Amino acid sequence: MDRQQITINEEQKGQRLDKILSLINEEWSRSQVQQWIKSGNVTVNGISPKANYKCQDGDVIEVTIEEPEELDITPEDIPLDIYYEDADVIVVNKPKGMVVHPAPGHTGGTLVNALMYHCKDLSGINGVMRPGLVHRIDKDTSGLLMIAKNDMAHEKLVKQLQEKTVTRKYKALVHGVIPHDAGTIDAPIGRDKRDRQSMTVTDDNSRHAVTHFHVLERFKDFTFVECQLETGRTHQIRVHMKYIGYPLAGDPKYGPRKTVDLNGQALHAAVLGFVHPRTEEYLEFEAPLPAYFSEYLETLRIGR
Repeated sequence: MDRQQITINEEQKGQRLDKILSLINEEWSRSQVQQWIKSGNVTVNGISPKANYKCQDGDVIEVTIEEPEELDITPEDIPLDIYYEDADVIVVNKPKGMVVHPAPGHTGGTLVNALMYHCKDLSGINGVMRPGLVHRIDKDTSGLLMIAKNDMAHEKLVKQLQEKTVTRKYKALVHGVIPHDAGTIDAPIGRDKRDRQSMTVTDDNSRHAVTHFHVLERFKDFTFVECQLETGRTHQIRVHMKYIGYPLAGDPKYGPRKTVDLNGQALHAAVLGFVHPRTEEYLEFEAPLPAYFSEYLETLRIGR
């Protein structure tokens, strides 16, 4: 365990605590500092502060850095469909049915287990069970994910998500025939009070959520759409499409009782674009629809 003490001077007075600490040591990312503050590893004059505390001249800050916790994740030799990789970032195409990170009931066979086997250098900002994960997609959603190999990359990629500059386009098949060619769903999403495992559009304890969509193809009873995320809330596309009356085909949680048997929602993260955290070059990747999805579309085309 390492303890470091810093005394605030006149020039630093008035600045946020988390900002000052991340500037003092370039190896400390702001996200990491915020985690330390939240967990009580940072004190100001012997008192646990908030991350937005405005430092005063003469404040004595003590930072306790614990030894890195060994990841209690078993690396597994699971093939990865890698679209891009360098020293900072990996972009993978996750298959349908794969859980992204370990959780109760899913301790193995996850994307994180596969990543731990593939490479040892993943960012630690999200903690022991979610190393490197910048964002997530559901178990039965396939498609592209970006993973950070270090804290610098993680922090910069998260910032892009927060600033809504990451391109995230999904292909989805929904029940019903959407009459208009495009639309925007601007509706807050929060936990469903009647079912804590589900999300819903609500004004209570919710977060701002925006999904843009446009129609790609219409069928007799279904519509093939592309959805672009402006925000990234849990189950956002699934909740928003249900909200406007066009739930995802195959969705066991938000779809109708009589939906098609696709082993989960017909949703694919097809396009992912972001600015590389080190080179500042814009990168964009596109993953084709998985076989089950494209084959079902063909059956719909035949049945028109």
